[in-house]
Amino acid sequence: MRRPRALIATSALILTTAASEPILVPDVSQREVEIQYSFTGADLLLFGAIVYPGGRQPEKPADIVVVLKGPDQSITMREKQKVAGIWVNADSARFRSAPSFYAMASSRPIGRIVDERTAAIYEMGVDKLQLSPSSLNESAELDRFQKGLVDLRRRSGLFVERPGTVEITDGVLYRARLPLSARVIVGDYTAETFLVQNGRVVAAAVRDITIRKSGFERFMAVAAQDWSFLYGLFVMLMAVGMGWAAGAIARRI
Repeated sequence: MRRPRALIATSALILTTAASEPILVPDVSQREVEIQYSFTGADLLLFGAIVYPGGRQPEKPADIVVVLKGPDQSITMREKQKVAGIWVNADSARFRSAPSFYAMASSRPIGRIVDERTAAIYEMGVDKLQLSPSSLNESAELDRFQKGLVDLRRRSGLFVERPGTVEITDGVLYRARLPLSARVIVGDYTAETFLVQNGRVVAAAVRDITIRKSGFERFMAVAAQDWSFLYGLFVMLMAVGMGWAAGAIARRI
């Protein structure tokens, strides 16, 4: 009888510990985002509530960090050099899992919320992204190529950081707005919310967001994937037809 009692006592301790931690109840303004030819980007509202055990808030206010990520991509970065007046490809580096989109918002600057190690574990910031390089470049070279990738995607609106923009009301309700660039790709995105107290992540929650094409764009994408031969034949005939029509108009002018 002693062993069952020990198991019951251990289980009760685990449940008590879990119940003593706060819980996040997050949501997003759009679970599905449709992309049409006129899509110029969108703003996502990420909001939710912090449920504290017994309704007791901590003396020191907690912080919220929200991270929105797009599907991972394998990408090769190439560096160009001018040789004899001609720009040619020189060094290159390959990354296995670069997010196609990344946006982060926080209630305060990340450096004031968590330490470097915690920020790296949860990828809180574009400089903390784990891109998994697969090429055998030297460390300094990989550093240079990673900074180049981050810079390119920042300028394209695909990497966004908004520290200090998460609003927390009465210590329990939070909200943040993150922009979606017009250049986002279709796929499954994740919105992760982290609750941080005293430099430690005490709760986390995830909501999924789907970005997909709609209308004529969706039809063409499905056709290219499911009926590739007919799609290629149609595109070829359309190109020939447009070329013939342009030639006919030119002859009449």
